[in-house]
Amino acid sequence: MSKVCEVTGKKVMFGNNVSFSINKTRRRFDANISKKRFYIPEEDRWVTLNVSSKGIKIINKKGISAVLKESRQKGLIK
Repeated sequence: MSKVCEVTGKKVMFGNNVSFSINKTRRRFDANISKKRFYIPEEDRWVTLNVSSKGIKIINKKGISAVLKESRQKGLIK
């Protein structure tokens, strides 16, 4: 499963673990991505998206069809 949100475009970030003695080792900050199914009543079908928790909130606010249209324009969805 790809770690990229198909609504917001959020993806993995990288940073450092910093110990008490200020030794730095690389780590990754994963986005909070989950696979979720949404129903599109206009097309009478289900779509499965990899979305972050912020992406789910955006879908609840704007509606799935508007969000899909915006994501296709941004190039996040094929």
